[in-house]
Amino acid sequence: MWTRRQFVSRGALGLLGVSGVALALPGDNPKGTEGREALPDGSASKDMITPRTDQAVERGLAFLNGTRRGRVLGSFGTGGYTGNVAVTSLAALAFMAAGNQPDRGPYGRIVLDALRYVLAQENQWPGGHPGFLHKPTDSPDHGPMYGHGFGTLFLAEVSGMVHDRVLREELDAKLHRAVNLILVSQNSEGGWRYGPTPHDADISVTICQIMALRAARNAGIAVPKSKVDKCVEYVKACQDGRFGYFRYQKQGGGDNQAFARTAAGVVALYSAGIYKGPEVEAGLEYLRRNRPVGGPMNRFGILDIQYFYGHYYAIQAMWAAGGDYWKEWYPGVREEMLGRQLTDGSWSDGICTHYATAMACIILQVPNNYLPFLQK
Repeated sequence: MWTRRQFVSRGALGLLGVSGVALALPGDNPKGTEGREALPDGSASKDMITPRTDQAVERGLAFLNGTRRGRVLGSFGTGGYTGNVAVTSLAALAFMAAGNQPDRGPYGRIVLDALRYVLAQENQWPGGHPGFLHKPTDSPDHGPMYGHGFGTLFLAEVSGMVHDRVLREELDAKLHRAVNLILVSQNSEGGWRYGPTPHDADISVTICQIMALRAARNAGIAVPKSKVDKCVEYVKACQDGRFGYFRYQKQGGGDNQAFARTAAGVVALYSAGIYKGPEVEAGLEYLRRNRPVGGPMNRFGILDIQYFYGHYYAIQAMWAAGGDYWKEWYPGVREEMLGRQLTDGSWSDGICTHYATAMACIILQVPNNYLPFLQK
């Protein structure tokens, strides 16, 4: 059995070769990010993953692996989030960020089992459209469209990596239905909300859906330009023009969680193919002024439940921005994450340990550059 690092260094490039080539959304610059510094050099960024970081990730993945026993095969989540589609999908992405693919790599079986589990959760929202990725017994308070967005992202990321014909056909059909549900659930302003109905919207759910649509587009699924353009309008309308942060909704709110919302807003614009402009620049500068330097958990005024969510999107924003943004950002957030790891290898927050651990492992492994959604 290869170690995780051996697998990453020797074989995981196949992951990118299968599905890491991005299909440009309308308006994308096919050569990359015009007006933006190039993505970080792969080899140089990998050097940022110190031996201590590598050990922390291995312990985190081992924790996820060791504590899934006794649950429904393939599922993750603890407490009220047991079997949650979002948590399961993020856990699978954490293993994929180490270079694992379905049934390939030291944790390949876990990714395959998670895929089967998420596919099995497809159902129809009462009175709505089919293709909804949601555990029926999950609490509606958890925001069902969060789960659907992360679940669709996971399915799109793994698309092209499945060799079994029957499973591949099931994945393709359910991914198309999941994407269609996102499209028909977009509200008139251009955003999404907690349920799969086109009523109101907020930026925290909207980022999950537009990022899933970008991943689906990268996997070869058509996404109408009109839907993307409408989302861009909504996200830009959520920004505070004076200070550069993004609000929870167009009408306001969530200013005490501006770090997490701003990270989500910037990545939403990136996912829609907007790599430059005053909104992106202002958002990046707001995040930059509050970059992590190894301080206490709530140094940004982030609520505990927003902590990993905010850093998950912030690391993607800085990775895509590249240059000094990335060089200044990763070392600080790396130390921030390492300092929060518990003795059993997990991380913890107000949601559940599997969610926090998966998020931390994804954040720490961004320099590996193995997840297709990190590609341009």
